[in-house]
Amino acid sequence: MRRGAYILFCSAALLWAAAFARDRLDIWVAQTVLPPVLSQTGVEVRARDGALLRAFPVENGRMRLAVALDQVDPAFIDMLIAYEDKRFFGHSGVDLRAVLRAGAQMVWHGRVVSGGSTLTMQVARLLENSGTGTITGKMRQIRVALALERRLTKAQILSLYLHHAPYGGAVEGVRAASLAWFGKEPRRLTQAQSALLVALPQAPEARRPDRHPSTARAARARVLSRLGISPHSQPADVPRAMLPMPQNASHLAERLRKAAPAKLRHVTTIDAVLQDQLQTLARRAVMGQARGVSIAIMVADHQSGDVLAYVGSPDYGDENGALGFVDMTAAKRSPGSTLKPLVYGLAFDQGLVHPDTLINDAPVSFGGYAPQNFDGVYRGMLTVRDALTLSLNIPPVILTHELGPARLMSGLRRAGTKPVLPAGQAGLAVALGGVGLSLTDLTQLYAGIAQGGQAVTLRTTQDGLSIARSAFMSRKAAWQVSNILAQIAPPQGVAVHAGAIAYKTGTSYGHRDAWSIGFDGQHVVGVWLGRPDGTPVPGAFGGDLAAPLLFEAFGRISAERQALAPPPADTLILGTAKLPANLRLFQSRDAVFDADPDWPVVAFPPDGAVLRRSGVGVPLRLRAGTLPLTVLVNGLPVGESLRQRDVVLPLDDPGFAQISVVDAKGRSASVEIRLD
Repeated sequence: MRRGAYILFCSAALLWAAAFARDRLDIWVAQTVLPPVLSQTGVEVRARDGALLRAFPVENGRMRLAVALDQVDPAFIDMLIAYEDKRFFGHSGVDLRAVLRAGAQMVWHGRVVSGGSTLTMQVARLLENSGTGTITGKMRQIRVALALERRLTKAQILSLYLHHAPYGGAVEGVRAASLAWFGKEPRRLTQAQSALLVALPQAPEARRPDRHPSTARAARARVLSRLGISPHSQPADVPRAMLPMPQNASHLAERLRKAAPAKLRHVTTIDAVLQDQLQTLARRAVMGQARGVSIAIMVADHQSGDVLAYVGSPDYGDENGALGFVDMTAAKRSPGSTLKPLVYGLAFDQGLVHPDTLINDAPVSFGGYAPQNFDGVYRGMLTVRDALTLSLNIPPVILTHELGPARLMSGLRRAGTKPVLPAGQAGLAVALGGVGLSLTDLTQLYAGIAQGGQAVTLRTTQDGLSIARSAFMSRKAAWQVSNILAQIAPPQGVAVHAGAIAYKTGTSYGHRDAWSIGFDGQHVVGVWLGRPDGTPVPGAFGGDLAAPLLFEAFGRISAERQALAPPPADTLILGTAKLPANLRLFQSRDAVFDADPDWPVVAFPPDGAVLRRSGVGVPLRLRAGTLPLTVLVNGLPVGESLRQRDVVLPLDDPGFAQISVVDAKGRSASVEIRLD
């Protein structure tokens, strides 16, 4: 230390002598080649309110973050200048008075009592990473400092110090230091925190509070004492650990950085508080699951398209085998039953069915493809509404056969999704999940349904362009789908009023994916669970695993639910018996051209007949049809497994009645009568 002070004193003496040759000094300074003065700072990804979600280090691995003077507590700036360089705004890079004073004190005391380096000289040393243990090294530092003062403003020099000052480990600059040591932005520093950050750069490793707390406290006390502040009036302890930089929405942050590598600031649509809560929920959700099970959650405002939460895995970089680096919001997986609402919505639009149309859930085969219900049970005649609520497989396949798989794929694309077909050409299996879609795709699809069938473009950054919306489903059909989904009971134990959230679950073949997607009047939430490598998760069901998490996520958004949209004015809200004849019972479009002589026919009563009540019922006479037969009146079975074609129906109430018959092969006939 004595040698350093001696070198500093000698350097000052040489500089003082050079002052007599001012012209030569001016030339010497003017010809100085400066190091780069543009501070490289890490890429930052921020939430919608400006909160830091993720910061990336600069290329040498150091954490250095951009900071403006007005983003730092003014008290810290004042303390720094008062302690380090009180004549900073008056000198031209070198404070001769301070240098002479330091040299005289060294000679008098035999040791270094105070330094003579200005903030500008420290900036020169930091920019060049140069030592000052030799006269030539110190002269170079002085020369660069003088040149900096001529070419930059005081504010610019101070900004360079605030970006490059070392604070221990790989942390550089006051903003990174404030986050690393105190977990806060530098505009909110306390007096004691400011004093510690003023003291650290002089010996960043020797004074690290996590490794040398007593040394750090002593250095902080010296700063406070010199400024006339009693150290005893401040907190006694110092930070005992360096905090990690924020790692929120890390998958989104990586995606944004890769998409625009030259961009330093990405302001997202993410809600920082909600993101943090759902990351915690995701970690908790997989704690009791088998090794390797992951989860993804996405939340969006379907009115604006803003993505509010983006959880790609339970723990980014998880070391427990969950492949946390894999962003499962973007992975293409089988959506299971979550596409059924789209099938029904398109069928409503095509006039094939109405929510209260009867449809037969019975064994069918299409060129060798014979879908079965998940539980292997067939329900027979039931309404389309019940078929969707129960998530039966046969009715949506029948409707997809009528629509054509190409129309279903077109609907997916018009909704803004990017489906991937494993076999190249769409087949009927698409209705049951035979297509690759991501959680982002499904969230976007359901957002569109919530918006009345208008495609919603999800956006994750605030500089995203709004895109004109196009319709993939009519408002009427979208409302009918939403109304049915809202009638699905919430998971057991969930304290949410039925009808507040419209949602659907799904489980892909082999229990590889468990899904739940839902919406209220403003938000849409998507949840996926499974293994990133696609291996099965035995016992995983969307209703059991994903649905409770969906409702928990909604609870994190708000305790109050935004009401679902009301029905459009042209919506036909009628029970089965009051529907137009062509909508009461689903029949294939080519049924009228079917020449099958064994197709069941109602011989009596004729369609549209008006009968007088007899008190003993209405006789029903049938022709053809394969036994046994099922007879329904107004959608309710009144005779099942009938082995005869002439029966008496227990009908004696006045009014209209729809009589339907279905044979053993699923073929049907229907008439409507009126009893007076």
